Amino acid sequence: MAEDAFTEHRPLLFTIAYEMLGSATDAEDVLQESYLRWRGVDPAEVEHPRAYLVRIVTRQSLNHLRAAKARREEYVGSWLPEPIRTGPGVGDDAILAESVSMAMMLVLETLNPTERAVFVLHDVFGYTHGEVAASIGKTEVTVRQIAHRARRHVHARRRRFEPDSDAGREIVQRFLFAASTGEVQALMDLLAPDVVQISDGGGKVVAARHPIVGSADVARFVLGVIRTTTEATQVEYATYNGMPAARFVTDGELDWLVAFEIHDGRIAGLYGMRNPDKLHRAETVLPLDRGGNSPWKP
Repeated sequence: MAEDAFTEHRPLLFTIAYEMLGSATDAEDVLQESYLRWRGVDPAEVEHPRAYLVRIVTRQSLNHLRAAKARREEYVGSWLPEPIRTGPGVGDDAILAESVSMAMMLVLETLNPTERAVFVLHDVFGYTHGEVAASIGKTEVTVRQIAHRARRHVHARRRRFEPDSDAGREIVQRFLFAASTGEVQALMDLLAPDVVQISDGGGKVVAARHPIVGSADVARFVLGVIRTTTEATQVEYATYNGMPAARFVTDGELDWLVAFEIHDGRIAGLYGMRNPDKLHRAETVLPLDRGGNSPWKP
């Protein structure tokens, strides 16, 4: 049955759409559109359902991505991917964890739609150049050229990724304790010298409009934010996008969350999400799947 095949591959299809779009909401829209298209196909005439579904989702994602590019040019303040709560299984696949990390998703955002599709399908999910070419309607020669260009671009900008771990969570806990007690030096000791803090309020709530760089400036910013919290605010630890994170809940409502990028025992990046439109799915652990394909090429 068509529904059975779609359900079987849904985690893989969602993961592809999310990595291409940076939005769980848009990814769900793509899956809905793709399912309707799949329902119009006779499964008996499809030799490889998974490949066929990947092709549909890829092309629908490309359409959404091209439209989203225009919207994001008008976005108020810094843009961050819609955070997704990830389970322990994501951390077991280092490639998957890195590919959905905030840092990597921001790098992917700098690619054009076709480059992003090629990189995601080939370098993350392990599809051959020929399979990618069939998915996006390009020649294999063209896909090889795009893949080389996209890979060079990504590798020049990405930093070494460390997935959520007990050690990383301990660093986050020490950081938040230092922030709550106002210990500036203790904060700075936990921050990398070139740490970057990015906030996304979407123009709907108060948030820093531009990235803040450097341990001293980030420490001052964090202390300023902590002063705005009340005794009713509770801090909960979780994992988002394969990274250790803290959820700030006030009166039972998720007010904001911060994902932490850890490198060599220090915090290299803080990604603060306050945009309420992007927090509405933050309670649900979404299933991600890379399909068991070959890892990224060096």
